[in-house]
Amino acid sequence: MARDLEATGNYRILRRLPRRPVVERARPGFSRKGVILDTETTGLDHRRDEIIEIGAIAFTFNDAGEIGDVTGVYGGLQQPSVPIPADITRLTGITDDMVVGQMIDVTCLRSLIEPADLVVAHNAGFDRPFCEAFSPMFTHKAWACSVFEIDWAARGFEGSKLGYLIGQSGYFHDGHRAVDDCFALLEVLGQTRAGVSVAPFAELREASQRSRVRIHAENAPFEMKDHLKVRGYRWSDGSDALPKSWWIELPEERLDDELHFLRTEIYRWDADPLVRHLTAFDRFRRA
Repeated sequence: MARDLEATGNYRILRRLPRRPVVERARPGFSRKGVILDTETTGLDHRRDEIIEIGAIAFTFNDAGEIGDVTGVYGGLQQPSVPIPADITRLTGITDDMVVGQMIDVTCLRSLIEPADLVVAHNAGFDRPFCEAFSPMFTHKAWACSVFEIDWAARGFEGSKLGYLIGQSGYFHDGHRAVDDCFALLEVLGQTRAGVSVAPFAELREASQRSRVRIHAENAPFEMKDHLKVRGYRWSDGSDALPKSWWIELPEERLDDELHFLRTEIYRWDADPLVRHLTAFDRFRRA
């Protein structure tokens, strides 16, 4: 029936996203280990809010960025110190009753995280700070972000939200529960679309290997703020462990051009802005 409807050209069928099976013994040829991770929290501030759910899927991959097998899965709830806000319950479906007496199994989670060569999150700038506040097991890992380190538009997607990616891949899933979102992301990362031969995970893997730079335009003239905003700079008030400044993060090969822009268009003298070189071990971290 689904095939008949699609054949008319008047209908588009979404199929439930299948979960990849967990294998006891991974296939040879995929020597790297990765983890896809997702968190649900009581809010947006990692310094104040708390994790109420973690989902993690361990998988293998090779140096070409090809995904092998799922080797482990963990999903756990945790009771926060405050009631779960109503808007979070509406978004995630997680209620206070569901988390009463629940604790994330740190030992089980560590068994997946510690061997991982790469931790992948869909918006790592959100998940990494929460995870590092939760446990030091996450602190010295290489992280990759499947939102910002993959050019989804070039792959024909209309947006980078997981719901868009899943829907435009022809699937639906139970969103905003951690393990379900992890399986959904894994499937999207492993698929190719017409006209693109390289899977998204291969692009992400390559991006994670490249160094980037974060440039801080400290003491930039106030009247230049609009020029910096148009250029893509963001303001830090100093509360998130960044210097109080306008800042931008770029591929390392664009450093010289950006310094030239700052010196000629912003400072108008031979300034020496603070530059931090970042690898996957440093990116997406906040204090």
